[in-house]
Amino acid sequence: MNSWYVYFVRCADNSLYGGITTDLKRRVAEHNNDNKKGAKYTRTRRPVTLVYSEQCLDKSSAAKREYQIKHLSKKAKELLVQSQ
Repeated sequence: MNSWYVYFVRCADNSLYGGITTDLKRRVAEHNNDNKKGAKYTRTRRPVTLVYSEQCLDKSSAAKREYQIKHLSKKAKELLVQSQ
């Protein structure tokens, strides 16, 4: 069974972009190199660097956690990133 991860990447403009995936290395590579699979948001903010990841039990719990984290303030997100 694949593990699911919630992650944040830091973009070249210092913004944070979050998502979920089963393969962190592949997903970061897609954000940096693939115009079709990488998120539209990160395409104009390359390169991106993985700055936070959190393992979850399944896709549902990863999606719920992503929702929680994305609704945090920018300051709270930065504290979360620094805590890792």
